[in-house]
Amino acid sequence: MAKIIVITGASTGIGAATARILAEGNDIFIHYNASRESAEQTAAEVQEHGGTAHLVQADLFGEAGCDALFSEVAVMTNRIDVLVNNAGALVQRQGIGEMEWSLIDRVFSLNTFSTMFLTSLFLPLLEKGTDPCIVNITSIAARHGAPTATLYGAAKGAIDSFTRGAAAELAPKIRVNAVAPGVIDTPFHERYSTPQRMEMFRKNTPVDRNGRPEDVARAIRFLIENEFITGETIDVNGGLFMR
Repeated sequence: MAKIIVITGASTGIGAATARILAEGNDIFIHYNASRESAEQTAAEVQEHGGTAHLVQADLFGEAGCDALFSEVAVMTNRIDVLVNNAGALVQRQGIGEMEWSLIDRVFSLNTFSTMFLTSLFLPLLEKGTDPCIVNITSIAARHGAPTATLYGAAKGAIDSFTRGAAAELAPKIRVNAVAPGVIDTPFHERYSTPQRMEMFRKNTPVDRNGRPEDVARAIRFLIENEFITGETIDVNGGLFMR
C-alpha cells in the first residue's frame, strides 16, 4: 500500500533527498516556501523514481503559513502516513551579546514552533494512517553548541525534547523520532558557512568528509521503516559529535 508522506522544506538539500529516497510507490507532498523551480525539480525526480509528487507552498515562519500547508494537504487526502518536519534555517549568524528579539522570534518560529504546530495540525490525518510516524530534524548544533548560531542550536534542542515528549504522548498509535544531522553539504551551508569553515568541519570529522543529503535521508527512511523505534534521535554526523 502506497504511503502518503508530507515533507516540509523539500525543495532542496535534505528534504529533496528524502523525497527522492522515499519516492518509489508513494505519494509525496513536497513543501516549499520560495524555491518553486527547485521544488519542481524535486517533483520531477520523485516521479522518475516511481512516486507521485504534489507541490505545496507555504511560509512556515508563522501560524497562517502552517494552517495553509495543512489545509492544502487536507483538501487532497484524508490521511497521511508520514510527516517529516524538515523545514528550518539558521536565519542569521549573531553573537549572544547582539541578539535582537525579532531574530529570536524568527529562528524559533521556523525551527521550533512550526514543527510543534504542524505536528498538532496533522494529528487527525496521521491517526488515520497506516503505521503512522513523524520524523523531526534537529541538528548537531543542539549537541555541542555553535558560536554565532546559539539561537539555532537552542531551537533545535527544543525539538529534541519535543520529540521525546510527543513519542510518549502519542504512543502506541503514532511513533515520533528525530535525526540530528552534522555538517551536510547543502544550500544551507552555502549561505551560512564559508568554504574555509566547511574545510575546518571536514578536518574535524573522523570519517574525513562532510555529509551528503542522502546520508540523512537514509536515516529518515530507517526510522520510518523500523516499527520498534520511538522517542529516539539518531546522530548522522560522521563522528563529529559522539555520545
